[in-house]
Amino acid sequence: MLREIQCFARVADRLSFSRAAADLGMSQPAMSQAITRLETALDLRLFERTPREVRLTPAGRGLLAQADEVLAAMDGFEAEAARLTRPAIRIAYPALAGPLVARIARRLAARTPPIAVELSVAGRAAAARALDTGEVAAAIVAMPAPARFTTGARFHVSVDRLAVPADHPWRNRVLAGQLAEQRVLIPGRGWARLPGIHRQVAEDDFAAALDLVAAGAGLLPIPQLVARAVRREDVRFVPLEGAELRLTYGLAWLGEPVAPELITLVRVVQEALWTR
Repeated sequence: MLREIQCFARVADRLSFSRAAADLGMSQPAMSQAITRLETALDLRLFERTPREVRLTPAGRGLLAQADEVLAAMDGFEAEAARLTRPAIRIAYPALAGPLVARIARRLAARTPPIAVELSVAGRAAAARALDTGEVAAAIVAMPAPARFTTGARFHVSVDRLAVPADHPWRNRVLAGQLAEQRVLIPGRGWARLPGIHRQVAEDDFAAALDLVAAGAGLLPIPQLVARAVRREDVRFVPLEGAELRLTYGLAWLGEPVAPELITLVRVVQEALWTR
């Protein structure tokens, strides 16, 4: 009866059997037969037909809203069924990798068949926990990743900005040597050569580190990608030169065998890194 209800709703919308039939790719006699079957099953007359016009009967007007609800529910059912049969993958990633992850998601959606992507912003520790529990299939994490994970598709992010409090006297470019007497927040490993009085902070948790900057606890070397994405009145970002620092990230996953969707993800991440 669903097809007959669809025909009823279309005729009610067009008030024409011929136009409704054309919309649904049917002949006019087939449309008339569908409406007749529905009226017979319901024991109701739904339309008044004359040579010049088609009008809904009071019963037809009364049932039209319910017909629309039935069709909308069917559309939702089919959409959910399609979603459940479509391959999907969940990825955790740090905020600074957002532009890359968006590019990856678009490429996966454009494949045949498309792969749905569920995204979750997470720092290194949270991403590792999500991988361990199976909450995500893969994660972009700071390298080196824990040894239990397989990694690939590595890329580097230059650290070329310095976050300072809004009232700090430095407003133009800063040379790395000028940090020698400053308290410097260090969010990455292998930064011991950077001048300054170091204080280690959590990797990838730049939001918390910027709170420390605003509170006067130290200055924070930071990638330009993060500086562009952050809007704070209590922190400014100035160019940092001579530091020669970079953060290395890669795609990590846990265990074998590797699902086909994950293999595709690795390839797409590599493609996204090579092209724009």
